[in-house]
Amino acid sequence: MNGCEDMAQCQKHFEEIHRKLDRLDEAIRGNGKPGMQLRLDRLEAAERGRSRILWLIAGSAVTLAVTALWHRLIGG
Repeated sequence: MNGCEDMAQCQKHFEEIHRKLDRLDEAIRGNGKPGMQLRLDRLEAAERGRSRILWLIAGSAVTLAVTALWHRLIGG
């Protein structure tokens, strides 16, 4: 019966599960140090910043290429 044959074994089993859940909660929330939730938020914020910079660089490159083509075709 899943290691839970009498009340004492069930109590021990539930305490073990509770300890594991506490460790998972601490890993996710952090409990005074950066947890997975905060670390994921930081990674997502960094990715948004990188994405903005990439679009800025791509836009600048396209503008430069169009300007160079314009000067080559029109000469002005």
